[in-house]
Amino acid sequence: MSTVPTHLEVDLNYTLKTGERPVSYTFTPPEGVPQRSGKVDRQRVHVRNARLEDELPALDRNGFQLIRHATALQDFSDEAAIRERYYPEVQKLLQEHTGASKVVVFDHTLRNADKGHGQEGVREPVPYVHNDQTFVSGPRRVRDHLSPDEAAQRLGKRHAIINVWRPIAAPVQNWPLALCDARSIEPDDLIPSDLVYRDKVGETYAFRANPSHRWFYYPELQVNEVVLLKIYDSKTDGTARLTAHTAFEDPSSPAGAPPRRSIEVRTLVFWD
Repeated sequence: MSTVPTHLEVDLNYTLKTGERPVSYTFTPPEGVPQRSGKVDRQRVHVRNARLEDELPALDRNGFQLIRHATALQDFSDEAAIRERYYPEVQKLLQEHTGASKVVVFDHTLRNADKGHGQEGVREPVPYVHNDQTFVSGPRRVRDHLSPDEAAQRLGKRHAIINVWRPIAAPVQNWPLALCDARSIEPDDLIPSDLVYRDKVGETYAFRANPSHRWFYYPELQVNEVVLLKIYDSKTDGTARLTAHTAFEDPSSPAGAPPRRSIEVRTLVFWD
């Protein structure tokens, strides 16, 4: 890796808490309807290099964690191969790391920071502070993907949603992820929001700005590294239940750096 900063000063897009519920569309909305509603609150924040921390961030303490993990899959343009070969790798990784008895992969998203990539189904990085689920939609995901009997059984024990985020093709040199220490997030920071799909409406969290938030990133994330993101956890004993994250424009990115490409796999994680 090249020399990287100990920290960055960057602008992140929070959401003003106005009392109105923000709405975002995963597709082109009807004419006259904005792609994303809600008032953006752009704030300059201090983002620390997580690789240099004396106490490295951990999933259940901070809400995110870096793990070295090689994959046998080389071609992430093949949807069938992702499901048949990469999903089992992710399931095994999470079971080994968390001690979970069962991991269910329920979807994935490919991203490309090149706005002109023209790849169908491949999205751009999300430049807003958010979390993919809420304390309402997390358990709902379990009911969506398990039989009623198994869902009832699993919901009575610890369950979580964890995203597994990986660069593909090349190390991340632009539009990396900023990750917020779960311990610095207050309940009043959470803004429930609608995420509209063509066939359903999901619920996510936007976040209001809070000067107490502690932000981190992993510079030059490699293709043999993954970041685990805590999206939801039913545990209420002080374990990190969620985190906030966002892509951001890195002022230290070298000129001509390849656009960031990545895959995030979303999983339901269960313990007996």
